[in-house]
This record gives sequence, structure tokens and C-alpha cells, in this order.
Amino acid sequence: MKFHASLIAAACALALSACGGESQQPVDTAAPAPAPATPADTAPVDTAPVDGAPVDGTTTPATGTAPGATDPTAAGGTAGAGTDAATAAGAAAGGEAVVTGCSVAIEGNDMMKFNVSSITVPSSCSEFTINLTHVGRLPEAAMGHNVVVTAASNMASVAADGISAGASAGYVKAGDDRVVAATEMIGGGESTSVTFDVSKLKDGGPYQFFCSFPGHAALMKGSISVG
Repeated sequence: MKFHASLIAAACALALSACGGESQQPVDTAAPAPAPATPADTAPVDTAPVDGAPVDGTTTPATGTAPGATDPTAAGGTAGAGTDAATAAGAAAGGEAVVTGCSVAIEGNDMMKFNVSSITVPSSCSEFTINLTHVGRLPEAAMGHNVVVTAASNMASVAADGISAGASAGYVKAGDDRVVAATEMIGGGESTSVTFDVSKLKDGGPYQFFCSFPGHAALMKGSISVG
């Protein structure tokens, strides 16, 4: 009996030992996951676009012109550039006129300038023709031009008498024997011509050509000779 009681006691001890081991839970030694970081209080960034700078990253011309547009001032250009260029070319006091056969073509402009400053008539010519074109835009009453040929010593008096004769006479005194040749007075865009006897230039020189419109002779003049 004692032997059996000892066995039973030992069995109970073993059973209790086993039950106690199973009831113990393993201790969780893993470190707890860190809490998500809280963003620091920061002032919102001002994302407003800088003046003139687009938000989407594209480039806008600073001058306000549409992309691909050409700045008209870069090309040097202006409205009516072709006409202004022609006028400017004529405004530059030219040199010797180009004579073709027994005639010459000269121009006057709205800047009170002839495009040539001298004309040489070929000595082989018995008659000579001067063709005048007004390349400006102003009308005859405001900026009329003509060509008058006279001795240099007579130019001032011929011009003064022409002004006295008035616009109706084309600012050339009628029947003035000091005048070798004279065209009619013309306005912008018009042309005229005069043909005269070359022998009139062979004596009593030197000779000049000028515009007799009031105030023009001081600028619009040049020499004419036979050579």
C-alpha cells in the first residue's frame, strides 16, 4: 500500500509540474514599434508664382509678345519701311549723277534734298533732258519741287523773283532770260522733265540747278556743266 501511495504521489507531482509549465506564457521581449513621427509645425510654403513666371514651368516672353513672335524693333523695321528707306536713300546728298545718253534722272524728296549734287552733260549732246521724280508723299502746295538751271551768279536773284511770281507761275518768273531751263512744279509721286539746248551751258558758267520752291534753294541745288 505504501508503495502504491508513493507512486501516486510521484505521479501527481509530475502532473502538477507539467501543468505549471504549460500555464506559463512566454514574456514578449520585442521592443514596441515606434509611434509615427508627428510632423513639426511649419508655416506653409508660399507657392504663389513670381511675377511674370508661369506656374506650369513654361517660359513666357518678358516683353509680353506671343511666343514665336518677332520683335518689330529687332528687325529694324517700321510701317512703311520700304518708302522710308527710299526717302532716306534720296535724302543722302548724292554725288555725280548717272547720265544715260543725253539725259539724266534725278529725284527730290520730302526732306528737301536732291539725290545728286552734280550733273555732267556729255559734250557730244546738242540737247539734254533732265527727268525729275518727286519720291516723297507731300503735295505740291506743301513740298513742291522743280529743277531750274541758271548761272551760279544769278541763282539767288532768280529764286527771289520766282517767289515773287508765286505758286501759279511755278515759282519761276515768266520770260526770265537768265533761266536756261526749268521744269514745272510737281508734288509727291509725280514726275516731269525738261529738254534744253546744251550750247547755253558752254559760256557764262559755272551753272547750277536748284529747286525754286520757297526756302528750298539753300538745300536743293547742285552744279551742272558740260564735259
